[in-house]
Amino acid sequence: MKSTIFETSLYSNHSIIVPDTIVKVFLDYGHKRVITKITFENKSVTFHAALQKYQNRYHITFNKANQKKLGVFPTDYFTVELSEDVSKYGVEMPEEFDAVLQSDPEAFEIFEGLTDGKKRSLIYYILKIKNSQNRIDKALIITENLKRGIRDNRELIKKP
Repeated sequence: MKSTIFETSLYSNHSIIVPDTIVKVFLDYGHKRVITKITFENKSVTFHAALQKYQNRYHITFNKANQKKLGVFPTDYFTVELSEDVSKYGVEMPEEFDAVLQSDPEAFEIFEGLTDGKKRSLIYYILKIKNSQNRIDKALIITENLKRGIRDNRELIKKP
């Protein structure tokens, strides 16, 4: 499922408004999470996002890093296309984190029991790490902390 391409600009420093007609179709099919493709001057970025309601309008977060990649300024208009997000977690799982979880059934079961938002926040944390070995090391720390009963994100990422 894909939306029609629509043109918009930044609504705030870090979000865009999605037209109600487009939002309705996604929500009617139970898709609150979407893959967003934003194009500006022949460059584009694609990222996972949530359709978030605020003050009776639906928004998508468009962070500064992605704005910078495209060279978008607050007064610029750009095009947006949404498609359904069929990924398991609403974001792509880094293969290092997935491998660590698959190798530890106890940690995997605990991870699967977390809220969707908590899972995504841990995945995003791992995704920010550039080096593959460091991703593995941090994934091992997180899985050990999960098994120790730690659930606070700040504590989960600390070495035991």
